[in-house]
Amino acid sequence: MSGHSKWSQIKHKKANTDAKKGKAFTKIVKEISVAARAGGGDPDGNPRLRLAIEKAKEANMPSDNIKKAIMKGTGELPGATYEESVYEGYGPGGAALLIEVLTDNKNRTVSEIRHILSKHGGNLGEAGCVSWMFEKKGYILVEKSKADEDTLMSLVLDAGAEDMKNDPKEDNYEIITEPENLNAVKEAVTRGGIPVSLAETTMLPKNYVPLEGSASEHMIRLIDTLEDNDDVQNVYSNFDITDESVALRS
Repeated sequence: MSGHSKWSQIKHKKANTDAKKGKAFTKIVKEISVAARAGGGDPDGNPRLRLAIEKAKEANMPSDNIKKAIMKGTGELPGATYEESVYEGYGPGGAALLIEVLTDNKNRTVSEIRHILSKHGGNLGEAGCVSWMFEKKGYILVEKSKADEDTLMSLVLDAGAEDMKNDPKEDNYEIITEPENLNAVKEAVTRGGIPVSLAETTMLPKNYVPLEGSASEHMIRLIDTLEDNDDVQNVYSNFDITDESVALRS
């Protein structure tokens, strides 16, 4: 199976059902603050902030929390200053890992990430060692039961999408865009009366490393542990695993 689509769906499901809602809120608040600091507090002129606010609303975050996070980012309220970093490395079976973090203490964060990787059969690499294996893209999932393929394809391509994939083994259409076109394509789908299951900026692998058996289980456990870290915002990998292994986590 195509690893990215299935894993994105699992992460989306976990975000909506996890008991650790407080931890999810913390990550979203960080993203809102950093987005506001980088591009201003007006979501209409700041696509990154607009996407972060939408994610907060999907997670049922109170509007007051969103407002305060924006004000901390713009400096209207005091708050911690978070730095963005990307760490690169390898997991079990040689699969590549890109780990995006927002942290107020880089030394603490890199130490924790190195420990997690070594504990789960991975290792931290040098900057640039795996980033060339990924492309930054906008990524949208739409349930096949919610849309006619031809209608959806016409909508997204007219709105500027690069491609729409229909894997017969999957339950969703995958729509790929340039990052700057993500919001326009998502809004076109929504205006067409079609619900969007997931819309995010992501790092898509250019190729995949197949993992089986214990290697796939160790990789999934490693990613779970990394994502449970307060400073880790996103984890991307190029692993490809069986549907049976994925079913154990869904």
